Amino acid sequence: MSTAFNAVAAATSDERFARLRAETALFMRDHVLSAVSHDLRSPLNAIHSWAYVLERKLDATDGTAQRALAGIRSGVDQQVKLLDETVDSTRAETKALAVQCAPFEVRPLVERVADDVRRALADARNVAIDFNCESSPKQCEGDRERLSQALWVMLTFAIEGSARGASVTLEGVVDAGFWRVDVTNVVNAGALVSDELPHAFEAFARKQAMQPRDVGRIAWVLALVQRVAAAHGGTFAQSPTVDGESSTLTLRVPLVAVSQ
Repeated sequence: MSTAFNAVAAATSDERFARLRAETALFMRDHVLSAVSHDLRSPLNAIHSWAYVLERKLDATDGTAQRALAGIRSGVDQQVKLLDETVDSTRAETKALAVQCAPFEVRPLVERVADDVRRALADARNVAIDFNCESSPKQCEGDRERLSQALWVMLTFAIEGSARGASVTLEGVVDAGFWRVDVTNVVNAGALVSDELPHAFEAFARKQAMQPRDVGRIAWVLALVQRVAAAHGGTFAQSPTVDGESSTLTLRVPLVAVSQ
């Protein structure tokens, strides 16, 4: 009976692992598309504005110059249309994330997520998970499944970037009407990109996570956490990811659900 139960538990854990990897990849894709759309529009707007400046400077009778100007405008219009119809429309699935809020017990949620991450990745990489929920609320109101996914991504990312034998800490506290969760690890760039260690996230996403980020931006792979936080009326922040230094992921969600 025990063997059969363990087999079912392992199969269920593997299924959750596969589903969460897929969810993470979906939100990451849409996050990248959003960044591409945002970062391309500024130079396109500048090109469009300078085209009007050139129009006033160029000789209206110069056919070659006028054709070049028309080509610039046509290229800008095509790029904007591509962003509107392809890039932005593709993001519709995660752009407005619906959450189903209800009261839930905090500690069982954290314990289940930690157990899933241990089974799926931490034990295989010999990374310990230490969590402290003593200062957490006993109960919180939110979308239990979405918050579970967010914590899973945070823990998994920290484990991906930790050396063998290291520890990842998860601490929950009450912070001015919010439940704040901090996941901290010492970054090991080699472990994050190693081909010899088991991983949950795609190689290109792990490499991107080590690249410098503009202020306020997060690693692509953490997009799901950011969307879950925003959907709850909360916030998510990532400290710099520097090899050999401590890094913290911080999720804050209201103790009582906020109407969106």
